[in-house]
Amino acid sequence: MTSEFLVGAARSGKSRHASTLAAESGDRVIVLATAVAGDAEIRARIARHRADRPTEWTTVEEPYDLAAAIRRHAADGTVVIVDCLTMWLANLHYGTERPLNRESALDELVTVLDGLPGRVVVISNEIGAGVVPADPHSRAFVDDLGRLNQRVAEVCDRVTLLAVGLPLVLKDMR
Repeated sequence: MTSEFLVGAARSGKSRHASTLAAESGDRVIVLATAVAGDAEIRARIARHRADRPTEWTTVEEPYDLAAAIRRHAADGTVVIVDCLTMWLANLHYGTERPLNRESALDELVTVLDGLPGRVVVISNEIGAGVVPADPHSRAFVDDLGRLNQRVAEVCDRVTLLAVGLPLVLKDMR
């Protein structure tokens, strides 16, 4: 398996870059979408992402059991795009079906990323570079995402930072 982790700020070009990588591969593409369409703005984002993808790509909505979805869809000749860890972690923190043990879900995700067939491209936001949030719930989320991003970066073969639409490779073990 080849795994790539794309990280960057909101609107930095992560999803577009993932789409380019997948399209260039010539392989079958499955997008694991983690967002829950809870309001009009998120519904519009989801619609925009869907419209930007080729129609032959398969989209699977998986807001909670991401490790199982990756395991189920990873295969030789397939690129699985996980879009994105930030929304998935928000679901685990604040969603209606959040797991009893969030740490176990995070551990399972990191474990599954190490050793599956095919190619996985994982997207996440870098949100810890700004002001420390004032409330404890937001601080916990920022801290959890920062730790998760570090763990995912450690197990992925390639890590790319996206800024203003430009990719900067931070790690390449391929």
